[in-house]
Amino acid sequence: NSAIFNALKSFSKKTLQFFFFIKFLEKKNSGGRKMGQKGYQSPAKKVLSWIRKKSKKVKIFLGLITAISLLVTLKLVVHDHNLFFVIAEAIHLIGLLVLIYKLTTLKTCSGLSLKTQVLTAIFLAVRLYCSFIMEADIHTVLDFITLVATVWVIYMMKFKLKASYMAELDNMPLYYPIVPAAALAFFVHPTTSHILINRMLWAFCVYLESVSVLPQLRLMQNVQIIEPFSAHYVFALGVARFLGCAHWIIQVYDTAGAYIYLAGRGYFWIPTVFLAEMVQTFILADFCYYYVKSVMSGQLIVRLPTPV
Repeated sequence: NSAIFNALKSFSKKTLQFFFFIKFLEKKNSGGRKMGQKGYQSPAKKVLSWIRKKSKKVKIFLGLITAISLLVTLKLVVHDHNLFFVIAEAIHLIGLLVLIYKLTTLKTCSGLSLKTQVLTAIFLAVRLYCSFIMEADIHTVLDFITLVATVWVIYMMKFKLKASYMAELDNMPLYYPIVPAAALAFFVHPTTSHILINRMLWAFCVYLESVSVLPQLRLMQNVQIIEPFSAHYVFALGVARFLGCAHWIIQVYDTAGAYIYLAGRGYFWIPTVFLAEMVQTFILADFCYYYVKSVMSGQLIVRLPTPV
């Protein structure tokens, strides 16, 4: 494990140096050439163009290498692993603030899934209750602020901006994610000193969070063209989920796998949570790829293929 980690550490360092070098060249060339000059491409766009020409397998491999490099970097930079969840919750809140800006300035909620917001409010409300009973720390404060912002977004979409809501495209039934999450929580939940219903509720909010973005992705699949603010919000969710997933991966690595089956937590609980985090990360990974691709190409609109 030590040899593998040192190799990944070295690779991560070289990868970061490569990206910083590209950024330096881009700034240097942009100062000496006009961006509107015919035939000119920045180094970043050249790299993107090179990636675009590669096969799907190569793109997946490059994505995995990038993810591993980011994980190693996070492990070296962040020593308190609980910060991953705090940062993830803060990024989710920032994404919601972007939505609030859109709703208040543009007076439209087109491209947003009301059902994803409802699912988000449900798991946040449950998690807030569980957090208050079990922890009552910074997570509780962040969850409360995020819940208030989510409820405000729901109110705006349902009443003030109802005319711009794409109800016919937001067509995933709410029971699709809720029922499986509730059923799984009934059978797989943590084994702690708290009463059974609280442990089941905690498991329910974890599982529901992992699939709460599905209605939003379904709507975007139907639309295929996503305007900037909605894209920023979903990308923020993707970054937040990656940080949550990074926490579990690093914990498993540091304990040589023993963390998966910690005594007193329920034999299947932590593996199931880890799987839920992985599922949500992979669900959002595809969108994040097209988001980064659009941003690097200088496009404000994110265009998705069929299917997402």
